[in-house]
Amino acid sequence: MALMEVPIPKVRPGWVLIKVKAFGINHSEVLLRQFEVAQPYINKPIVPGIECVGEVVDPSDSGLNRGQRVMSLMGGMGRSFNGSYAEYALLPSRIVFAVDSNLNWEELAAIPETFYTAYGSLVTSLQLTKENLLLVRGGTSTVGLAAIQLAKTIGAKVVATTRSEKKASLLKAYGADDIILEGDRFRDRFLENYPAGANKVLELIGASTLRESLKLTAFHSIVCHTGLLGGVYGLKDFDPIKEIPSGVYLTGFYSNYPTQAQITDMLNLIARGNIHPIIAHKFTLDQIADAHLLAEQRGQIGKIVVTA
Repeated sequence: MALMEVPIPKVRPGWVLIKVKAFGINHSEVLLRQFEVAQPYINKPIVPGIECVGEVVDPSDSGLNRGQRVMSLMGGMGRSFNGSYAEYALLPSRIVFAVDSNLNWEELAAIPETFYTAYGSLVTSLQLTKENLLLVRGGTSTVGLAAIQLAKTIGAKVVATTRSEKKASLLKAYGADDIILEGDRFRDRFLENYPAGANKVLELIGASTLRESLKLTAFHSIVCHTGLLGGVYGLKDFDPIKEIPSGVYLTGFYSNYPTQAQITDMLNLIARGNIHPIIAHKFTLDQIADAHLLAEQRGQIGKIVVTA
């Protein structure tokens, strides 16, 4: 990556010009730089960045107002067209959403992709209610921590997992009712404590533990495959008829198509729970390479945020 001066984008119908205030760093942007940029479907040269928060400079025909606080995420951002690693971003109006929040720019920047992924998994896919027991596998990830906070605001009981005993106190601090360590005999240890199984399972580790997660469930429960923390991207020889228990439902969540109604409901839930996103480190735009180097390590707790 290299910083360079380019003209402020010219507005056209269907697009909104935003003054970027801050954005979060995502693992998919690291993968874009390392590997994906070589793919023919990436328009090159490309300004990366799949999310941002900022103010409307020119609303065009979007119905938004000049100076309005907004957030934007996904929808081809940073791949099909220039993204958020810039002082100004020209983005399709369909992925620019009005924001009503008292959080500061850095906290807002930690929300879009992370919290929308957690929110969509819990509300859209898992249909979480206060009566549910939710198992979050991969609880110390950014999405996991967001999901725990949102689930407790909804009122569910939350059991979270981690590979590190040292991180158990962190999960407790952010609302988890119980913590079970991943590893040998995880299934046995979970079912010893919760013999009826979980009503809802948020699978953030991914395909490497999905088969096991399907066997930790109660009748008429739902398992949502959202994350890929385990580094396994598919299941070999997966037989849905035999491996999905009868009366258990397997779904997933893909964050590419948010709506204003969902973003508004998510922000209302964050406000109701008085949730403040965890920020691992703050950088400025001229430190973007350092931000990516830290993101590559993948050991930080919380979101890496860059101010533009």
